Amino acid sequence: MHFKNFKKILLKIRDYDLPGHDYLLKIAPPSRIKTLKSLKIPGSAKTASVILLFYPDQKNQPRFVLILRNTYKGVHSNQIGFPGGKIEKKDTSLFDTALRECEEEIGVVKNDIIKVRKLSPVYIPPSNYNVHPFVGYIDYEPNFLLDPKEVSKVIKPSFETLLNLKITKSKVIVKDDEQLVPSFIIDDHVVWGATAIMIHEFNLLYKHVLNS
Repeated sequence: MHFKNFKKILLKIRDYDLPGHDYLLKIAPPSRIKTLKSLKIPGSAKTASVILLFYPDQKNQPRFVLILRNTYKGVHSNQIGFPGGKIEKKDTSLFDTALRECEEEIGVVKNDIIKVRKLSPVYIPPSNYNVHPFVGYIDYEPNFLLDPKEVSKVIKPSFETLLNLKITKSKVIVKDDEQLVPSFIIDDHVVWGATAIMIHEFNLLYKHVLNS
């Protein structure tokens, strides 16, 4: 699909309601299902934002951005995720947080990113973060400049990969305990947890637009 045609469909998702948390349960780790159902966020939860960013490659085919985080002392060490991070006082909005973090982590100029819409927030119990995901795009292939402290690698799957994802089960380490969790395999990487939930919601929304 040419990026221009993809963008026309992408912008239509602004006019549709989100599928809701009940539709996200099949991709959620078993330990998170109760939290997703309750929709209760602890008052101590910290706030963060991420962005699902699309762009055209050299053949004008749509791609999106995932990052492999560096190994560090923390629950998200060496995991696949979206560019983003915690809100700071200087940020003017949740979307501004996602833009700033995206520029800091992978060098995409934040003023070039066009907002499409916000997806459902996802609470992550292990890190006690309530994460607000946004969908956005840029009209060119960026020159990724990685922050070596934060990001080990940028993964650039095709949009066709995204649309054709199948839910599988993978073994992951959660708080030093190996668990079998629902996941996606994207370019040979296991994607699970909050990132998989966000991808699943986007897919549901996009396919709903296509079928309407």
